[in-house]
Amino acid sequence: MNKIRTALAAGTLAVALCASAAAEVPTIASLLKPLKLNGYREGTMPPPFTGETLDARALSMEALRGKVVLVNFWASWCAECRPEMPVLERLHREFAPKGLVVVGINAREDAGAVRQYANQMNLTFPIALDPAGTINQLYGVIGIPTTFLVARDGRAVAFAIGPRDWGSVQARTLLEALLAEPAVREGRS
Repeated sequence: MNKIRTALAAGTLAVALCASAAAEVPTIASLLKPLKLNGYREGTMPPPFTGETLDARALSMEALRGKVVLVNFWASWCAECRPEMPVLERLHREFAPKGLVVVGINAREDAGAVRQYANQMNLTFPIALDPAGTINQLYGVIGIPTTFLVARDGRAVAFAIGPRDWGSVQARTLLEALLAEPAVREGRS
């Protein structure tokens, strides 16, 4: 009888420990608040876009499916955009092997100005040109910088109008949580 009680107690303790550990894992929604990000309703998908990068490659949201995508709308004349760029580059270099894609979408500037800025800032993440503002309009960008986060399964997660500290512990925790999600969520294809 003592062996049974001991086994039951050990089993109960193990379940309690696992439950409390699972309860401590933050949800994606809870990770948005410290960064003052606006979340989307469940099932929201970002607008599909196709653009051309500085190196004349096609870039589309559909081609990025299976990756966590951080889409940052910016311009070289934007003073608030400038401090974000080196941070986004560091995130790109650090998290790309884990499945993060940082995409910069330039707002209405010519390729020469964008190329010069990207070279000056040592940016290696994909930069799409949007000279007519078509992608900006599609995403409803009303100010820059504006940043959107898209999960591996293609769902829109959150957006921010204005600069954020993307190198903060909170931002990195959010990115790591998104990177830990599967590319296809249950009940989706």
